[in-house]
Amino acid sequence: MTVTKTSVVIPANYLMAGLLGYRDEFLRLVEEAFSSVHIAVRGNEITLDGDQKETAKVECLVKELVALLEKGYDLDTAGVVHSIEMVKANLSPSEILTSEVLKTHGRRLVRPKTAGQKRYCDAISKSIVTFGIGPAGTGKSYLAVALAIQALQAKQVNRIILTRPAVEAGERLGFLPGDIMAKVDPYLRPLYDALYDLLDPESAQKLFDRGTVEIAPLAFMRGRTLNSSFIILDEAQNTSPEQMKMFLTRTGFDSKLVVTGDITQIDIPNGRSGLVGLDRVLGEIEGISFIYLTEKDVVRHKIVADIVAAYERNPMNGNR
Repeated sequence: MTVTKTSVVIPANYLMAGLLGYRDEFLRLVEEAFSSVHIAVRGNEITLDGDQKETAKVECLVKELVALLEKGYDLDTAGVVHSIEMVKANLSPSEILTSEVLKTHGRRLVRPKTAGQKRYCDAISKSIVTFGIGPAGTGKSYLAVALAIQALQAKQVNRIILTRPAVEAGERLGFLPGDIMAKVDPYLRPLYDALYDLLDPESAQKLFDRGTVEIAPLAFMRGRTLNSSFIILDEAQNTSPEQMKMFLTRTGFDSKLVVTGDITQIDIPNGRSGLVGLDRVLGEIEGISFIYLTEKDVVRHKIVADIVAAYERNPMNGNR
């Protein structure tokens, strides 16, 4: 092992404070991730001493975190953890984490928080049909809705259509009160939640009233040709192969389709998911992208990523 010693000078006190975190919590995260490197802080200088390759990674990480702070990025524990993973993969956190998807009604910026999310956003921008496949908490639906709103505001499309299969998971539709839309409303609620989080209630309601945004069960898509639309199919693992083919062939001119799903959470009775194995069928078609997200892309509480990883290591009979 080649040992080396280097130092990085932080140009301002506020940057050093943001870099180290409250009670040096960010510093400890870096020390845990690169245990072969000794990190010493004195004034505005950080000294690194250890394995040459690992030291170079830490030096790169420090410079990337400083660049994030200089761009106004508010570092938190999750941001530091994801930055560490990116630097280990020879990626640039200061480029990935500062790219903007949408500015919400509260002036909050929606940004990709992991390298996987950045790939996903880039694929949606460049492709006609994008498949986002991964576990819960990876932002598949949320980012897709944010990009749909961005496309609508930029007049790239004339409407947004959000759909998902109304698959029974322990409760039968017939037992729920109301007409068909009232019965399927609970299945569509996550899409409403994402939309109302990104837009103020008044603006969102106007879009619904004008028909600019439509949320409907997948069965309502049959027989339609959807032009100049941004169409999102959520929970696609619960489609049958026939439903998936029906949905994909709704594509009209100047439209984008985004299909999201988690193939470990299939609820359809016979397990014949229209999402499983689809990459082998459509993967070579130009204009179609498949993006696979993992537990490293989970942006909810850390325990969610741990739960996902545990289930992947120990699959249960209920998972397909």
